[in-house]
Amino acid sequence: MFFPVLMMCSLLNTALPFDLGQSTRCVSIPPEMSVCHDVGYSEMRLPNFLGHTSLENEVIPKSEDWRPLLQTGCHPQARTFVCSLIAPVCLDTFIQPCRSMCVAVRDSCAPLLACQGHAWPEALDCERFPAEEDMCLSPVSKEAAHFYKVIPKPTCQGCPAVEEAFAYKRVLDAFCQNDFAVKVKVTRQRFPSEEPEFEIEGRVEFIRQGQLLPYDTHSLLQQWMLINESCGQRLTRSGRSLLYVLAGDVQADGTVSVKRIFQWHKRDTQLTLAVRKWRHHKC
Repeated sequence: MFFPVLMMCSLLNTALPFDLGQSTRCVSIPPEMSVCHDVGYSEMRLPNFLGHTSLENEVIPKSEDWRPLLQTGCHPQARTFVCSLIAPVCLDTFIQPCRSMCVAVRDSCAPLLACQGHAWPEALDCERFPAEEDMCLSPVSKEAAHFYKVIPKPTCQGCPAVEEAFAYKRVLDAFCQNDFAVKVKVTRQRFPSEEPEFEIEGRVEFIRQGQLLPYDTHSLLQQWMLINESCGQRLTRSGRSLLYVLAGDVQADGTVSVKRIFQWHKRDTQLTLAVRKWRHHKC
């Protein structure tokens, strides 16, 4: 995933060359541009706010550069923000994202770029967007924004070592020392596709719930793997599904980190014994 992220940063660090006074035309959002499907409209303006004039040579291929960032779910309006720039809605007037929307998306997504070694690009300096919310795309309501803030979010972190040989008491100690423990099946796409490269298959099985419920733990762990690509690489083999127990903490600020990783091999008696004993274990 590093290559697309680098491509995206290269794209963003070019200046926004669009002139609001130039002539534009309306075109249908093409089927190949799936990043901006289901955004509430079907026609876009060309040139767009990044100065792209050709669908085939610029807009479609460069829209794919955004996919890795959007797949992390770094902000609920990240897709709206991105598509308002690369596929602006075709109306009688130009509609840009509000400065407040830019700030909200930046504050949530910039830490992800920092995790990959990149700063929020100067080309998306939020001061360049309009402040009048009645003339631009406004952010989510205060109520929705508050709810989003309290949802646990994965953090950028170093990847713990994968433990493969251990006694069940060591596993029980890990359960006691961490806020949650879950059993997950992890896989990696064999070939490039529109789906995330790393994926949590099926449901997440709770061993210790901690503060993860009632939230969407499957999506949270999926985002954790996409943000921490080194962990995704370490936990997966192309085309094969592998089982793990992940144990970690939910910090006071709502960030989620994984502290221990145990690989669950077939006929693994120690993990099976630890999970069975945990039901009646006292730390």
